[in-house]
Amino acid sequence: MSKYAKQPDYTRVKLDMPFTGITSFRKYPICTDLEELDADFAIIGVPNDMTTAWRSGARMGPRSIREQSSLYAFGSGYDHEKDIVYNNDGWKIVDCGDVSIINGDVEQSHENTEEAIRKIISKGAIPIVLGGDHSVTNPIAFALEESKEKINVVQIDAHLDWLKDASGQRFTLSNPMRRMSEMDHINKMAQLGIRGVGSSQKEDFDDARAYGSTILSPKQIRKIGIEEALKDMPDGEKYYVTIDIDGLDASIAPGAGSPSPGGFYYDEVSEILEAVAKKGEVIGFDLVEVNPLYDPSGVTSQIAARLIIDFINFIIREKQLNLAK
Repeated sequence: MSKYAKQPDYTRVKLDMPFTGITSFRKYPICTDLEELDADFAIIGVPNDMTTAWRSGARMGPRSIREQSSLYAFGSGYDHEKDIVYNNDGWKIVDCGDVSIINGDVEQSHENTEEAIRKIISKGAIPIVLGGDHSVTNPIAFALEESKEKINVVQIDAHLDWLKDASGQRFTLSNPMRRMSEMDHINKMAQLGIRGVGSSQKEDFDDARAYGSTILSPKQIRKIGIEEALKDMPDGEKYYVTIDIDGLDASIAPGAGSPSPGGFYYDEVSEILEAVAKKGEVIGFDLVEVNPLYDPSGVTSQIAARLIIDFINFIIREKQLNLAK
């Protein structure tokens, strides 16, 4: 008998390996017709990088994140550090494909994005958005009014993104946080990881502070801790989170449009997301600016996929704990 012979009592199974099959996010079921959407979480890509100021390629981000997420499509949800099993059984998570982006037409592309997110929210699902550059958060923010309640925002980013306009353009990757501050349905903001040299000037920082925004760099947060960093954010309210991958340090996430040194590490961002999930009800989030053209090893996309999976786990666990009360 061959030394490679199978165990006599083995059970033959279909091995859905990471490099096989259709690449939906984490190989979740696919629903590209939003009229037919029936899910708790709806993952959707927005491959739009038409407002990129330097390194284009974030339009390739959704596909790259999906590819890397397939690594986590099987295996245990057990976290031995916390002795917790993240069990998502009974929760419907689907991949809705990508928003239709029209080449050269930023206005129509933003309209398409807003329409898709409004539809997802109206169907009772939590939108999880894969960017695209950070301009995609502008139409998402408008769509959040579908939630009918005040929403608090946590931003993880190297840059403030509070520019008034760029040559009259008000809905670029440099504007989403200022545009959010102008919306009646947006409440408090915490802008975490801010340290990069970007488009926002001192007067933009002054305006953000006048709005009431908490602005902290990774270095400042390491000194005071995550709980203190979020102390001014209200408990028990609605939350939206926007994650620019350049909020992470350039040494671990080089595949970004504007990578910046001095950023967060994976564990730090994961802990912030867990803290936000415990603080209030997360009604959606985006992860933007992943640029696979500058990510030859795929590590940036892999970290992005892992953070998305972590955040879904944290959100579901809090829902489960609340249901058990």
